[in-house]
Parts: sequence; C-alpha cells; structure tokens
Amino acid sequence: MLINIKDAIKKSILNPIKHFKIKYLPLLMVYFAYGASGISGVAETFWVKEQLHLSAAALISLGVWLSVPWTIKMVFGQLVDSIPIFGSQRRAYVYIGAGFIAAGTILLIGLAGNHSWAQFSSKDNVYIIASFLSVIGFVLQDVVADTMSTEVVDRNQPEEKVEEELAYVQILGRLAISLAAVLVAGLSGWIAEILPYEKVFEIALLIPLISVTGVTLVKLDVAKPSPINCKILCGGLIFAVFVVLMGYAEYQKWDNKILAFLFKHSQDIIFIVSLAVISYMLSLVLKDINEIKRKFIIKTAIVIFIYRAMPSVGPGLQWWEIDVLHFNKAFFGTLAQIGAILSILGMWLFSDFIAKKPAHYTLLWLTIVTTILFLPIIGLYYGIPQAMGLAPKTVAIIDTAVESPFDQLSMIPLLTLIAIHAPEGKRATWFALMASLMNLALTAGGILTKYLNQIFIISRQIVQNGKIIVPQDYSQLGILMIIVTVLNVTIPTVTIYYLMIRKSSKIN
Repeated sequence: MLINIKDAIKKSILNPIKHFKIKYLPLLMVYFAYGASGISGVAETFWVKEQLHLSAAALISLGVWLSVPWTIKMVFGQLVDSIPIFGSQRRAYVYIGAGFIAAGTILLIGLAGNHSWAQFSSKDNVYIIASFLSVIGFVLQDVVADTMSTEVVDRNQPEEKVEEELAYVQILGRLAISLAAVLVAGLSGWIAEILPYEKVFEIALLIPLISVTGVTLVKLDVAKPSPINCKILCGGLIFAVFVVLMGYAEYQKWDNKILAFLFKHSQDIIFIVSLAVISYMLSLVLKDINEIKRKFIIKTAIVIFIYRAMPSVGPGLQWWEIDVLHFNKAFFGTLAQIGAILSILGMWLFSDFIAKKPAHYTLLWLTIVTTILFLPIIGLYYGIPQAMGLAPKTVAIIDTAVESPFDQLSMIPLLTLIAIHAPEGKRATWFALMASLMNLALTAGGILTKYLNQIFIISRQIVQNGKIIVPQDYSQLGILMIIVTVLNVTIPTVTIYYLMIRKSSKIN
C-alpha cells in the first residue's frame, strides 16, 4: 500500500515535466507573464488606497468595466483566426499586446512619479485609462496563448492520446501562471515596503518583455487563415461600441429621469446583452458539434458559469485587515508567497486527478472545501480566534496555507474541454467565446458584489486637505461576509445537484 502511494506521488510529480515540449514555450511564457503581473499588485493596492478617492463600490464598478475586454474576446479571436499582420497570426499579436501592457504601466509610472506628461486628466481618470490599456494587452495575448494551446498537439494520433496531451498543455499553462505568482508573490510585498511606488511600476515593465521572449526565440508553425465570420466579428465590434457608449453614458448627468435610471443600471444591461450575444455566437459554432457533445458542453458550461458568478466580499475586507488587524505590505507579500507556493504544489499534485474527473464533481467539493476554509476569516472579525489566544496573523497564515492548494483547480476541466472540442480554423474564436462566457460569469459576480456593498456599506477613512471626508466604518463587514459565504455554498451546490446529479440518478 505504501509503495503504491509513493508511486502515485512520484507519478504526479514527474508527469508535468515528462509532458513538456519546447514548442509549448511561447504560450507558456505568455501565461508566465500574466502570472508575474502581480509583482506590482501590493504596491498598486496601497497606492490606490493612499492616492485615489475611489470608494469600495467605485473600485468594484471599475473591476466590472475592466472585465468587459475579457467578455468581448471573440473580436480578438476573429482577428487572430483570420487577419495576419505582416504574415503573422501569432507572434505579431503577442507583440501588440505587449505594447498595450507597456503603455498602461508607463502611465502608472507617470502617476506615481507625479510627472507632468501623466497629468492630462485627474489621477482617477488616468488610472482607469492605464488599467484599460493593460487589460486589453493581457486579453490579446491570452487569446493567442489559448489558441496555441489547441494547436501545439498533433491531432493525427489516437483520440485518447490527443485528449491527454491537451489536458497536460492546460495543466502546464496553469502551472506557468502559478509558478510566476510564486516568484513574485512575496517580492511584491517586500518591494512595495522598501521602494517608491514609481520604482515598483518601473520593475513591472519586465512583464511585457517576458511575454514576447517565447514567441521570439521559438519558431512558430504558420497557421492557415480562416474566412472572417462577419456575424461574430461585426457583431462583436458593434457590441464593443455599445458597451463603450453605455459606459460613457453611465457617468453623464441626465435630466431625463428615465434615461438617468437606465444608464444608472448600464452594467446590468450590458451583462444581459452580453449573455445574449455570447450565447448566440456560441450557438453558431456549436452547430458543428454533434448533439450529445453539445448538450454535455452546455450543461458543464452552465455549472461552471454559476460557480464563477458568485459574489466576493470586495476590497472592504482587505481594508479592514490593514486598518484594524494592522496587516502591513510585507505581511500581505508573505501571505501571497505562501498562497502561491502551496497553490502550485496543490495543482501539481492534484491536476492529473482533477483532469480525469467530471467538472461538476470537481466544483462541488471545491465549493464545500473553500466555504469551510473561509470561516476562520469570519471568526477573526468576531474575535473568536483572538479569544482562544490565537493572533490574527497566525490565523491568516494557517488559513492561507490550507486554502491555497485548491486555487486554480476549478479551471482545468473547463479549459481541457474547450481545447478538445476546438474546431480547426476557428480555434481562437471558439476558445475566446467560451472564455468570454466564463469571464462574463466573473462580471456577474462583480455586479452582485457591488450591490451587496451598496446595501452593506463599508468605508475606510479618506482624508482630504486635513479633513476627514469619509469616516472609517467596518460595522457591517461581518454580516456581509456571512451572506457572501452562504450564497457561495448554496447556489452552486443546488445548481450542480439539479442540473447534473439529480438527472443522472433518475437515468440510473
């Protein structure tokens, strides 16, 4: 028995290494750069808190808007599938994405350094522009990497072998993201503690350089362009214009009460329209897949959508940890380092097991486990661990250590499923549409989080010109955490039971 366990552990450790191939390097470097982008995360969190006047609801709202480029990935997918730039459908787009990321980072450098060239608008507005530029760059590069993840596997071999290789490409991709996160997690807190914010953002300019390294060093196979699907490309562009106009209108003053009410809920309208548009575009691509597989993909996608659409507590939790528990930048870096290391270990050891299990099975036990592991944080708010003689930092470290191995696991079954069924010539569009649907779920979660934060008001102290313009108030944080926890465990569990398990039991 002991020998079997040792063999299983040895196999789990060696499998990802054995499955690596040099032709995977370009897409893995793009994923690595995305994971390493957190190097300026701690500094940005503190800089936003100290220098900007955005409320918790406003930051959540910004997060929702920043998810829009991820939602319209089908436009980028059509470009990558059908429009070569200087004869390139992969390398050129990675370079362009790197340019957008660099531009956004340079704006942050200008803001943090109070340079005149970055003061063409208010700090809040320039920060929003910088965030959008970076997000667009990451989305474009992500589309290319996702597309390559379906192309690097030889399809002229037994189906089981193809599916196994595709699964390991996705596993290696998640590992690349996590490995990068491990390398920068602690570093992000430490450099934020000892370096000026401007210097930290200058270091972040390494990120776009990393992403172009792989595609520069490794020769890529030339993909054959496919005809443009105008319904998807034109529809996606029209949809993008619609989103921009709705976003602009949200921040205008309207004398007409109907228009004022309408644009006040522009994010909700965009979400509904997005869901309809993406569902229709997916139906155009899914019609080429046989009915049994199509139904399976649809059911699985719904379950994962619900799982990812659950709300979070929002930035108020971290503010409370900073102001009340006195967690500093270095400690946040330590937590991130612990979480990143154990996350990659958990994924490395469990990914083979996860890849072979149905997606709903994986999400069900992840839902239960992550809910249980969030309870100590709620306990900290009500002073339960403190009453038992446990320091808040000790509880945070232990909780992070136990919870972290389960990070990233939920995406492996979905990504493998998408890669397996990606149709030739439409792989970028297909992957982008499915990813857009999953990112739309995050938008739904952001909207729910925003409304919960509008009901349960949480605020950190904001001082302007020596006067307190917003007082500190964390009195409703506890009930907010409890409600979020209940929603996160009940809704996914009920959905999985009625959509997947209950139906299966009837058939059996």
